[in-house]
Amino acid sequence: MDILNKLEWRYAVKKFDPAKKLSADQLEKLLAATRLSASSYGLQPYKILVIENPAVREQLKAVSNGQLQVTDASHLIVFARYTDLNETHVDDYMNNVAETRNIAPEQLAGFSGVVKGTVNRLGAEGTAVWSAKQAYLALGTLLTAAAVENIDACPMEGFDAAGYNRVLGLTEKGLAAVVVAAIGFRAPDDVMQHARKVRKPIAELVEMI
Repeated sequence: MDILNKLEWRYAVKKFDPAKKLSADQLEKLLAATRLSASSYGLQPYKILVIENPAVREQLKAVSNGQLQVTDASHLIVFARYTDLNETHVDDYMNNVAETRNIAPEQLAGFSGVVKGTVNRLGAEGTAVWSAKQAYLALGTLLTAAAVENIDACPMEGFDAAGYNRVLGLTEKGLAAVVVAAIGFRAPDDVMQHARKVRKPIAELVEMI
């Protein structure tokens, strides 16, 4: 199938088959694809947590309005932003750029200044919003990659972020939960898989200027 057929095939799964699990290779490929997601400046101001532990997932279900996807999917992916995005994160990124591209760190002084200027200008509240947006870009990449690989997914916002922070100990790690995705394989009796996808027509959604 081409990409359009794959995206028609995907939907937000309501009922996963708990007996069907992703292979290690499938999970690795999805995470590798998500790593390559677009991110402003390439900074990636978030962390991706893969939750496998059944006991932890039961605790998370309790702060996710009891949604079964949290426990029945093969894996639960939590995107968490850094709560104190600062110049140290930028320095770490610049060191990564210098090492990856085999250039002297001094050559990145101008770029580093621009990124640090953005972080400092936005402040704590602004970087929280900005980092969350970057996490959502990564979520979109994960959902698309999953569809391409015939892996089901369900993006989820219906959870208590503070509850996730508590269960996963995120606050102590300088992180805060932003959005969640359950990944796995649809149950044969999930009726939503047969529902036609409803989207605005191109003529209404897109305006050419």
